[in-house]
Amino acid sequence: MRVLEAEATVPDLDSFIATVGDVAEETGATIQAFDARFVVGRNHLERAVELADRAIERGNEIARDRAVEFILYASGRRQINRAFEMGVSEGTIPVVIIVDGGDENTAEAALFDRLDLEQATTLGEYDEELVREFFDIGDDELAAADGDLPALVKERVALLTVDR
Repeated sequence: MRVLEAEATVPDLDSFIATVGDVAEETGATIQAFDARFVVGRNHLERAVELADRAIERGNEIARDRAVEFILYASGRRQINRAFEMGVSEGTIPVVIIVDGGDENTAEAALFDRLDLEQATTLGEYDEELVREFFDIGDDELAAADGDLPALVKERVALLTVDR
């Protein structure tokens, strides 16, 4: 699994999504793009991929598409439209893109080329207020976790499995 970090300028979301789909189809890779402001770290995504793959192996997946399953687990949500709130949107935003399986080298190069991505450090640059609102983490819960927001997010990711 590769985790790409970049800044993306997305003038048209449908075109961006179509390009990601084309690259995935051409390379055999599963690709999912996230707004990096919602991602608390690499292990947040690694755990989401692990749990999504486990659900698929057991026939317990929520979505028919592996990439969609990734974002469902990363978001800790069963509703696809709510999960996509942590996906890419129009504008210039920090992104994190998972590329897993297939020809990852070719997929990475094609994504940077076709989407005109600029390499940037985006992991660990999450927006605390946005993350807390998205994952519904209040002051009391954060205090009980000694301020460890990434741990609480990872708990939400794991709870999607229990919620089934």
